[in-house]
Amino acid sequence: MTIEVVRARALEGVAHGFLGRRGGVSTGAHAGLNVGTGSHDDPLVIAENRRRATEAVLPRARLATVFQVHSRDAVIANAPFDERPHADALVTDRPGLALGILTADCAPVLLADREAGVVAAAHAGWKGALGGVTDSTVALMESLGAKRERIVAAVGPCIARASYEVDESFFRRFAEADPTNERFFAAGRAGHHQFDLEAYVASRLAAAGVRTVEMMGEDTYAQPERFYSFRRATHARESDYGRQISIIGIN
Repeated sequence: MTIEVVRARALEGVAHGFLGRRGGVSTGAHAGLNVGTGSHDDPLVIAENRRRATEAVLPRARLATVFQVHSRDAVIANAPFDERPHADALVTDRPGLALGILTADCAPVLLADREAGVVAAAHAGWKGALGGVTDSTVALMESLGAKRERIVAAVGPCIARASYEVDESFFRRFAEADPTNERFFAAGRAGHHQFDLEAYVASRLAAAGVRTVEMMGEDTYAQPERFYSFRRATHARESDYGRQISIIGIN
């Protein structure tokens, strides 16, 4: 099966792609393009999937990833890391380096300032998004010469509001951080809400001064044939789940 690469209009001309599970060599519960080293998949199979994913976006590039911990931390990548730093976003101005972020319901964010030749990839789960991972990413891009008013961004496939039920304490955490955050929640069953992670991440980017933000509108939970989903695997009581990758780089 051919690798499916979802691309954003906002990032046209920039080597990038949001990848799902189509086109990989994993089997069983991880069937498809599983790139998650934290899964119980065969490491050799994962390595082949990562190679295929990178080639589909930026041929002959070297892939850099981080050890994601749901933080607000962003790092500069000049080459693949020998020991991956604990962080949730990468920034580079180095041609031939592919930046990769892994997700399985969290929001992947790809950013670029074409004029400065600076790109970034961020992993925005609810905790990192609330903590400001996109703010840190934009600031670090500026340290390499980007201008936030020139940065364009796309929020890739993630769990959608219709699939993302949260409890009252989750809702209160966001409302207490900023009362206007209530607009990202819809009423759910008693004592619960439906959270729009994609819209929240997009709003944080806009608030940081990013003028062009595209939302891809793809629900990872609702499309098992296309995307891995931690929450779907949990609800199905599956023993493990795969991870997909989103990649950006400079030709």
